[in-house]
Amino acid sequence: MKAKFYTFLSIFFSALSGNVFAEGEESVPMPPDQSIWQTVVMIGIAFLFFYIILWRPEQKRRKALEEQRSSLKKGDRVAAMGIIGTVVNVGEQTVILKMYDGAKLEFYKAAISDILPEGEEAKKE
Repeated sequence: MKAKFYTFLSIFFSALSGNVFAEGEESVPMPPDQSIWQTVVMIGIAFLFFYIILWRPEQKRRKALEEQRSSLKKGDRVAAMGIIGTVVNVGEQTVILKMYDGAKLEFYKAAISDILPEGEEAKKE
């Protein structure tokens, strides 16, 4: 088992060095090593790109949703996991919603995905 592993490692590292497909002594010369600073700059640009494109907008969206959840009050219409209801009671971590047929369900505040605008509530009635 170890012999297969060591064979794999030797093939893998020779592939990294570029000598796997070299024919005899006439191998293609490798380009000179790049400066470490070029690599650091490229990694920095990649992190900056991911921060601007992915992480920052997600942080803003999560913060806005958390502010909405913390400002819930009795009578708000919300959507929790696709279920629409009216807030009856707001607890520390949970919310009790009253459904259209009068049934009451308890949800975690984190399950609330949207707070419906006031205009939409008037259209329902």
